[in-house]
Amino acid sequence: MTAPELSASAFSLFPQWLPVAAAQPAMSTAWWQWVASTDSLTARLMVAGEPGAFRVRLLRQTIGLPQRDEALALGIAPRRYAWLREVALCIDETPWVVARSVAPLHQLQGKGLGKLGERSLGSWLFQQPDLVRGPLEATATRPRFIRSQPGLAAQSLWGRRSVFEHGGLSLLVQEYFLSTMADALGLPSR
Repeated sequence: MTAPELSASAFSLFPQWLPVAAAQPAMSTAWWQWVASTDSLTARLMVAGEPGAFRVRLLRQTIGLPQRDEALALGIAPRRYAWLREVALCIDETPWVVARSVAPLHQLQGKGLGKLGERSLGSWLFQQPDLVRGPLEATATRPRFIRSQPGLAAQSLWGRRSVFEHGGLSLLVQEYFLSTMADALGLPSR
């Protein structure tokens, strides 16, 4: 089965998130390699950003209510409290990616995620031997959570998300690729 032909402007006709294969016709090959990859984004950014220094900048970590689409992705009621973590993944202090992770509060006990600080979530996730990653979804919409963050004026070109399962924990990870990354790597606008 082949995905329907979509242009980047067609995303306004569809829900915010689409299966990544349905988004492929709207993105360049260069972007597809970033958006559809299932390996560690942290590791990929560290290699692509060399010789620059990689850093995780913690923007916010709190207990709060997930967005409706986030709750649906995790299979929890929209008004259930969750652990929320928002970060910028930077090369030489310039944000290349912003990410938001959401996990049901009742599943966090003993996982140690609250102690990550400015460490990469990916460095923890990809060390778990029983890790299962759900299907990737893609979006061309702007992340809602960075609107109030100073210093993050770069546009988001593509976003992706998937749910990771590990030891009774469901963790939604959403990553948005910024124009600063595209500029630094010479990637096309779409």
